[in-house]
Amino acid sequence: MSNSAAPPSPSPSVQPGHVAIVMDGNGRWAQKRWLPRVAGHKQGVEALRRVVKACIERGVPVLSVFAFSSENWNRPVEEVSGLMDLLVMALSREVPSLRDNGVQLHFPGDRSGLSVRVVQGLEAAERDTAHNRTLVLNVCFNYGGRWDVTQAARRLVQQGRDITEANLSSAMALAHVADPDLLIRTGGELRISNFLLWQSAYTELVFTECLWPDFDAAELDRALAEFANRERRFGQTAEQRVEENPLMVAAGQQHA
Repeated sequence: MSNSAAPPSPSPSVQPGHVAIVMDGNGRWAQKRWLPRVAGHKQGVEALRRVVKACIERGVPVLSVFAFSSENWNRPVEEVSGLMDLLVMALSREVPSLRDNGVQLHFPGDRSGLSVRVVQGLEAAERDTAHNRTLVLNVCFNYGGRWDVTQAARRLVQQGRDITEANLSSAMALAHVADPDLLIRTGGELRISNFLLWQSAYTELVFTECLWPDFDAAELDRALAEFANRERRFGQTAEQRVEENPLMVAAGQQHA
């Protein structure tokens, strides 16, 4: 997407209820500046702060971000260690402000491989913000889409429940929110990298060359404007959508 001019803000009638973001490009941002990769991750925290603020201002009720994937353990040891330290620091520094601004925090992902200190920090943040309603922020940490489907199926088996589409959906790590309407990936790569595989079946995808540490409210608005121009049919024809709900289509909401 071009950075030449900011687009008009999208109409609330076609604004996504759930925005998901693959926050890619931290390492490349740092390398371009001859800095260690962890420096890029630190700037990534600043970018997330800006986007949370922008989502609140625009009335986006749910934001989900890919902070650390199941595959990121394969990165250099010093980078993984730096990410863990950064998470602990960010929790202690950011949670009070997020709580005061009405943000409800969730950390979907596998906690079995995390340290006691990290797990306690995640649990405390979720507990301290549980009653907030302004914005639901899912920080997916040690998360993978295949892990999510597997753990959901395993849970159903343990509970003696049938493995149906509805039951699997209810057992997913993000069952507390609706599926994402819009998924943004920064950094120029054209893939979703095992993020929200189940939930993104009919999600609109927007890819941008912007590296995550440079992502801001203007970049978010560009993605929202592109989403507003999409026609969402979920397998139906455009004619079927008009027949089903002509008022919604006339208003620009071609939902699935």
